[in-house]
Amino acid sequence: MKTYNDIYLAARHELKRAGVEAFDLEARLIISAVAGKSKEEFYRDLKLYALGDTEERVQELIERRKNDEPLAYVLGEWEFMGLPMKVDPGVLIPRPDTELLAEKALGILRESSEPGRRVLDMCCGTGCIGISIARMKRDCRVILADNSMKALRIARHNCLKNSVTQNTTVLEADAMKDPPMLLGKFDLIVSNPPYVPSFEVLTLDNSVKDFEPVEALDGGPDGLDFYRAMIPHWTDILKPGGSILFECGEGQAEKIGRMLEKVKFEKVEYYEDPAGTKRVIAGLGKK
Repeated sequence: MKTYNDIYLAARHELKRAGVEAFDLEARLIISAVAGKSKEEFYRDLKLYALGDTEERVQELIERRKNDEPLAYVLGEWEFMGLPMKVDPGVLIPRPDTELLAEKALGILRESSEPGRRVLDMCCGTGCIGISIARMKRDCRVILADNSMKALRIARHNCLKNSVTQNTTVLEADAMKDPPMLLGKFDLIVSNPPYVPSFEVLTLDNSVKDFEPVEALDGGPDGLDFYRAMIPHWTDILKPGGSILFECGEGQAEKIGRMLEKVKFEKVEYYEDPAGTKRVIAGLGKK
């Protein structure tokens, strides 16, 4: 019978041999997930004997990771804005860059104390952006929308997981089409749409192109198809003074900015990620 430390050292060694850069961290996360332990409990219990089939279950996950499957899918959960999000291959894995979009959206909402503001998270995927807003601004009503039934299933799960079912609604809607009738007006729209140019999708890392849903990545020939569809039509459901925030790819921000200027937002602003890329663009309405 092996201790958790025995299993940890073996997992660490296998991942290192497989070329996994963060082999030490990933070994700990995998074992903690299987054993249902926090970071503190993992280190506390290293000398204890592992229970049941822990070693076999850890080995199954190690093999998946060695085959380039993203760690988030292996674990079945990933963190966003400090909140746990269920993930599976039906949805894009939340990225740290996207936290910038959520933070800027929350900043806009905090500028006013008006209760009952409505927020739309379009192309919601896991629902991570909208759920973060709903969790941190309980006085807002958040609609999570996507055209993928797999994504909507995960979003519903994450609403329940993060205790925001009272101020969120999950809705099927296609960003490439006109907004559904009777959707109502919104104070804020946020969206992280597919924006990878089609020809670049096949050049992405194996852990992305072989596992993550292509429909959540492919934004058309130049990556801008979703912005072209959303900006002329979905901005019509903003209330007077409402704003829209997008995440975008490298080199896309100014092109999207020109689209926003054509629909007469008061101003357009760009926000850079830690690498200096203009990652979030905002069409800001007059207050």
